[in-house]
Amino acid sequence: MRFRLTLLWPLIAALLFSLNLSAREFVLLDKVIAIVNDDIVMQSELQQRVRSVTNRLEAQGTPLPPRSVMERRVLEQLILESIQLQRADQAGIRISDNQLNQTISNIARSNRMTLEEFEQQLEQEGETFASAREQIRREMIVTRLQQREVDRRVRVTDQEIENFLDSKEGRTRSGAEYYIGHILIAIPDTANKEEEAKATTRAQSILEELRNGADFQQMAVAKSDGRQALKGGIIGWRKENELPSIAADVIPRLDIREPSDLIRTSSGYHILTVLEKRGGQQQIVEQAKVRHILIAPDELRTDEEAKAMIDKLYERIRNGDDFGTLAKSNSDDPVSAIDGGDLGWVSPGQMVPEFEQTMQETPKGEISEPFRSSFGWHILNVQERRQQDIGAMVQTNEARQVIHRRKYEEELANWLLEIKDEAYIDIKDERYEDIEGLNS
Repeated sequence: MRFRLTLLWPLIAALLFSLNLSAREFVLLDKVIAIVNDDIVMQSELQQRVRSVTNRLEAQGTPLPPRSVMERRVLEQLILESIQLQRADQAGIRISDNQLNQTISNIARSNRMTLEEFEQQLEQEGETFASAREQIRREMIVTRLQQREVDRRVRVTDQEIENFLDSKEGRTRSGAEYYIGHILIAIPDTANKEEEAKATTRAQSILEELRNGADFQQMAVAKSDGRQALKGGIIGWRKENELPSIAADVIPRLDIREPSDLIRTSSGYHILTVLEKRGGQQQIVEQAKVRHILIAPDELRTDEEAKAMIDKLYERIRNGDDFGTLAKSNSDDPVSAIDGGDLGWVSPGQMVPEFEQTMQETPKGEISEPFRSSFGWHILNVQERRQQDIGAMVQTNEARQVIHRRKYEEELANWLLEIKDEAYIDIKDERYEDIEGLNS
């Protein structure tokens, strides 16, 4: 628990006076470990965090360092956390109960648990739900502060993206992946000319059937001599730089489900095909041109009130009110609201799952019923649909994200050092006074 310094000592003094305790009668139950600007770190807080970290590491099966090392590392974390929380408070960064509840629900869901199971798991690890909830809130606040302060330091140029895509790593990351099918007509090393001729005839016959429309996987099960025959001849996904040597020059030139020519090796005749393809310079997807209205719960508006608002807007639209006009005056999405709720052309995977599912299910020209996502309550309108090649855009965005992530991590480390150097830190426990860079 944290107190302001100006309140802490008068509170203790008043308590001692009111109880009329002598110095010998007073038993110290807690003490200040560190002063951090206008905040303090208490012994009890350090021990509670050490227990939490220890329990988590033990649950993961991670070997623990010596207790003294653990305490020093956790104290460093608490001090840096305190500095950031104070900065966030000054910047007015808050996490509402609704936002916190949604995040906790997402954490439970990602671990395939209900909230009740999540709470039970915490108890088994020696942590209360209340303390875990508060720690999650603090982590959310710190994350928002970091994003706000560090993101503005990061710039990714077009030249950096181009250089990355031209690099070996860039070509590996952005290259196409192929889901490969394989049929083998085996020829033993001991085969005579007659046996080899029969194998050649058989291979040509299978290839002809495939070119006439026979199902590749069915043919593999029935006629392939390869190890994957009973799996439909499926080799699996392979990136372009991971293709088998016999396929490296063949696979990239094939259309989906087009059989290759016969490929002769020492083991026999091979027929390859591309069952599916993803990535690379060509990615055809169906895009939807979408508008939406968002009503988000916040400190002043409950989830029920947000739902009531979106229901009223939905009825107004059904009764003839203009969607764009209502979006401009009511939507809580500040970017799209300016343009009447317009989100432009949206590709698969670009939106949160609830939004994407509703977008897919809403016919062109129709208005969806109100639905809930992690951002709040929405109504959406699908204006158009189209097939679009987004391969180049996807490659560019992936490159931008890789470069941004690397720069962000570098700038975050620099920023943390800066705010620690600027902070007043006074270690009050001699066991930790030699922690490098903490006393100032």
